[in-house]
Amino acid sequence: MTDTEAAEKLVVRKLRERNPHWVAAVVEFRGEVTIEVPREHIVAAADFLASDSELKFSFLSDITGVDRFPVEPRFEVNYHLLSIEKRERVRLKVRVGTISPAVQTVTTVWPTANWHEREVFDLFGVRFEGHPDLRRILLPETWEGHPLRKDYPVEGYR
Repeated sequence: MTDTEAAEKLVVRKLRERNPHWVAAVVEFRGEVTIEVPREHIVAAADFLASDSELKFSFLSDITGVDRFPVEPRFEVNYHLLSIEKRERVRLKVRVGTISPAVQTVTTVWPTANWHEREVFDLFGVRFEGHPDLRRILLPETWEGHPLRKDYPVEGYR
Protein backbone atom coordinates (compact mmCIF):
# COMPACT_ATOMS: atom_id res chain seq x y z
CA MET A 1 0.00 0.00 0.00
CA THR A 2 1.37 3.42 -0.99
CA ASP A 3 1.43 6.43 1.33
CA THR A 4 -1.41 7.98 -0.69
CA GLU A 5 -3.58 4.86 -0.38
CA ALA A 6 -2.90 4.71 3.36
CA ALA A 7 -3.85 8.38 3.77
CA GLU A 8 -7.07 7.89 1.78
CA LYS A 9 -8.06 4.95 3.91
CA LEU A 10 -7.25 6.94 7.07
CA VAL A 11 -9.60 9.76 6.00
CA VAL A 12 -12.45 7.38 5.30
CA ARG A 13 -11.82 5.36 8.45
CA LYS A 14 -11.72 8.44 10.69
CA LEU A 15 -14.91 9.86 9.16
CA ARG A 16 -16.72 6.55 9.65
CA GLU A 17 -15.44 6.24 13.22
CA ARG A 18 -16.66 9.73 14.06
CA ASN A 19 -20.07 9.22 12.46
CA PRO A 20 -20.85 6.31 10.10
CA HIS A 21 -23.68 8.36 8.53
CA TRP A 22 -21.15 10.85 7.15
CA VAL A 23 -19.91 8.41 4.47
CA ALA A 24 -22.55 7.34 1.95
CA ALA A 25 -20.04 6.04 -0.62
CA VAL A 26 -16.33 6.10 -1.44
CA VAL A 27 -14.80 6.10 -4.91
CA GLU A 28 -11.07 5.79 -5.50
CA PHE A 29 -9.90 6.55 -9.04
CA ARG A 30 -6.42 7.34 -10.33
CA GLY A 31 -5.04 8.03 -6.88
CA GLU A 32 -7.88 10.35 -5.87
CA VAL A 33 -10.56 9.61 -3.32
CA THR A 34 -14.09 10.98 -3.44
CA ILE A 35 -16.28 10.63 -0.38
CA GLU A 36 -19.99 11.06 -0.89
CA VAL A 37 -21.50 12.81 2.13
CA PRO A 38 -25.27 13.07 2.65
CA ARG A 39 -26.47 16.63 2.29
CA GLU A 40 -27.53 16.97 5.93
CA HIS A 41 -24.04 16.02 7.18
CA ILE A 42 -21.78 18.18 5.01
CA VAL A 43 -21.03 20.90 7.58
CA ALA A 44 -20.25 18.46 10.39
CA ALA A 45 -18.05 16.28 8.16
CA ALA A 46 -16.26 19.33 6.74
CA ASP A 47 -15.67 20.77 10.20
CA PHE A 48 -14.23 17.46 11.37
CA LEU A 49 -11.86 17.19 8.38
CA ALA A 50 -10.67 20.77 8.83
CA SER A 51 -10.15 20.58 12.59
CA ASP A 52 -8.89 17.02 13.10
CA SER A 53 -5.28 17.22 14.31
CA GLU A 54 -4.25 14.19 12.27
CA LEU A 55 -6.03 14.93 8.98
CA LYS A 56 -5.60 18.74 8.74
CA PHE A 57 -7.72 19.46 5.65
CA SER A 58 -7.58 23.16 6.40
CA PHE A 59 -7.64 24.42 2.79
CA LEU A 60 -10.70 24.42 0.56
CA SER A 61 -9.26 24.82 -2.93
CA ASP A 62 -12.53 24.78 -4.87
CA ILE A 63 -16.21 23.98 -4.92
CA THR A 64 -17.65 22.83 -8.22
CA GLY A 65 -21.12 22.03 -9.43
CA VAL A 66 -22.16 19.25 -11.78
CA ASP A 67 -25.50 18.95 -13.56
CA ARG A 68 -26.29 15.28 -14.17
CA PHE A 69 -29.60 15.95 -15.96
CA PRO A 70 -31.75 13.86 -16.51
CA VAL A 71 -30.42 11.70 -13.64
CA GLU A 72 -31.88 12.35 -10.19
CA PRO A 73 -30.59 13.64 -7.85
CA ARG A 74 -29.68 16.07 -10.56
CA PHE A 75 -26.86 18.12 -9.06
CA GLU A 76 -23.57 17.37 -7.38
CA VAL A 77 -21.61 19.83 -5.29
CA ASN A 78 -17.95 18.80 -5.07
CA TYR A 79 -15.63 20.19 -2.38
CA HIS A 80 -11.92 19.88 -3.19
CA LEU A 81 -9.90 19.81 0.03
CA LEU A 82 -6.17 19.99 0.62
CA SER A 83 -4.05 19.20 3.63
CA ILE A 84 -1.07 21.46 2.99
CA GLU A 85 0.92 20.01 5.86
CA LYS A 86 0.40 16.42 4.77
CA ARG A 87 0.29 17.12 1.01
CA GLU A 88 -2.92 15.16 0.58
CA ARG A 89 -6.17 15.80 -1.25
CA VAL A 90 -9.71 14.57 -0.86
CA ARG A 91 -12.98 15.40 -2.54
CA LEU A 92 -16.35 15.50 -0.81
CA LYS A 93 -19.44 15.06 -2.96
CA VAL A 94 -22.98 16.05 -2.03
CA ARG A 95 -25.91 15.12 -4.25
CA VAL A 96 -28.80 17.59 -4.49
CA GLY A 97 -32.18 17.06 -6.16
CA THR A 98 -33.90 19.20 -8.79
CA ILE A 99 -36.71 20.40 -6.55
CA SER A 100 -35.35 23.02 -4.20
CA PRO A 101 -31.63 22.39 -4.83
CA ALA A 102 -29.98 23.53 -1.61
CA VAL A 103 -27.19 22.54 0.76
CA GLN A 104 -25.84 24.14 3.95
CA THR A 105 -22.99 26.61 3.55
CA VAL A 106 -19.50 25.65 4.69
CA THR A 107 -18.39 29.28 5.09
CA THR A 108 -18.26 28.70 8.85
CA VAL A 109 -15.57 26.06 8.25
CA TRP A 110 -13.67 27.66 5.35
CA PRO A 111 -14.40 31.39 4.82
CA THR A 112 -13.17 31.16 1.22
CA ALA A 113 -16.25 29.03 0.47
CA ASN A 114 -18.09 32.35 0.23
CA TRP A 115 -16.85 32.99 -3.32
CA HIS A 116 -16.99 29.36 -4.48
CA GLU A 117 -20.56 28.91 -3.28
CA ARG A 118 -21.65 32.11 -4.97
CA GLU A 119 -20.20 30.85 -8.26
CA VAL A 120 -22.04 27.51 -8.02
CA PHE A 121 -25.24 29.39 -7.12
CA ASP A 122 -24.80 31.77 -10.05
CA LEU A 123 -24.07 29.13 -12.69
CA PHE A 124 -26.11 26.13 -11.48
CA GLY A 125 -28.78 27.61 -9.19
CA VAL A 126 -27.85 25.51 -6.16
CA ARG A 127 -28.60 27.54 -3.03
CA PHE A 128 -26.36 27.48 0.05
CA GLU A 129 -28.49 27.84 3.16
CA GLY A 130 -26.99 30.14 5.78
CA HIS A 131 -24.62 31.79 3.31
CA PRO A 132 -23.76 35.33 4.47
CA ASP A 133 -24.16 36.98 1.04
CA LEU A 134 -25.65 34.60 -1.55
CA ARG A 135 -25.98 36.59 -4.76
CA ARG A 136 -24.66 36.37 -8.29
CA ILE A 137 -20.90 36.77 -8.67
CA LEU A 138 -20.23 36.41 -12.43
CA LEU A 139 -23.49 37.42 -14.08
CA PRO A 140 -25.61 40.54 -13.65
CA GLU A 141 -28.37 40.35 -11.02
CA THR A 142 -30.94 40.73 -13.84
CA TRP A 143 -29.70 37.58 -15.64
CA GLU A 144 -32.38 34.93 -16.09
CA GLY A 145 -31.54 31.31 -15.36
CA HIS A 146 -28.32 29.46 -14.65
CA PRO A 147 -26.17 28.95 -17.77
CA LEU A 148 -24.31 25.77 -16.74
CA ARG A 149 -27.50 23.79 -16.32
CA LYS A 150 -27.87 21.25 -19.10
CA ASP A 151 -31.40 22.43 -19.89
CA TYR A 152 -30.32 26.07 -20.33
CA PRO A 153 -30.89 27.19 -23.94
CA VAL A 154 -27.66 27.28 -25.95
CA GLU A 155 -28.45 30.79 -27.18
CA GLY A 156 -29.94 31.97 -23.89
CA TYR A 157 -33.49 33.05 -23.22
CA ARG A 158 -35.03 35.50 -25.70
